[in-house]
Amino acid sequence: MDHVLSTHLFVNSRLTIALLDRIWDQGIPAVEIFCARQHLDYRDRAQIRELGHWFRDSPLKLHSIHSPMFSDDVWGRSGPQAVLNITELSRPKRIAVTDEIKRALEIAETIPFRYLIQHVGVPGEEYDERRVDAAMTSLEEIKLFASQRGVEVLLENIPNQLSSAERLVQFLDRTRLGLGICFDVGHAHINEGVETAFHLLKDRIRSTHIHDNDGMTDQHLFPFAKGGTINWKRTMELFCSCPGQFPLLLELQEVPDLGQPLAAAQNVFERLEAL
Repeated sequence: MDHVLSTHLFVNSRLTIALLDRIWDQGIPAVEIFCARQHLDYRDRAQIRELGHWFRDSPLKLHSIHSPMFSDDVWGRSGPQAVLNITELSRPKRIAVTDEIKRALEIAETIPFRYLIQHVGVPGEEYDERRVDAAMTSLEEIKLFASQRGVEVLLENIPNQLSSAERLVQFLDRTRLGLGICFDVGHAHINEGVETAFHLLKDRIRSTHIHDNDGMTDQHLFPFAKGGTINWKRTMELFCSCPGQFPLLLELQEVPDLGQPLAAAQNVFERLEAL
């Protein structure tokens, strides 16, 4: 399976070409860039141009970007107005959210990539038919804007009542938007369980997010780390039942006292493949 690393591992630091060089030097062939403005400021054309020049000359591939979750550069701490939620019921606010996501999609005009990973709702959000309709309206516009730039939109299963595996299947069947899935193993472990979620979504999975947790909290632990409870052997058996369909994509939390995080990530790839 192809190996991809999300830059979420370094999300609290500015994304630089030096970091991308380190990722490639570690033997990791592709990345997903997490669009948080303290990390990658998609509004900063100078930063995008600099990265674009680097990617044109580098064998490292940009597999995907993660849609921004906040419009500020402090993880939404500037206030509720910074939250980017495509299920927003207020039409003017929802238009502002989709416009912000479009700004991130414009990266593809400088650095081509295949997928945009998009949340439906925010963590813990309850089910509401009005919000389902709002999400459909937002995604119709986002999909059109993305397709004009050669990008496919993937919906991610997250811990809320709109984005469980079962709800996503219902949503895609109802809306007929033709979108794929980014299968988040850690989120599935918190929701209905990895195996149940996988069987519901497997025909639509185009990419993954791999991380561990205790089954209750979204911790983004390194697989095999202390505190994680996912059965990785069974998870890899499930993945290998669909060979070549999607990559192993690590989306990990920074560990402050971990001296060589890229070497640790590479070790995770090797251990997963060995299973």
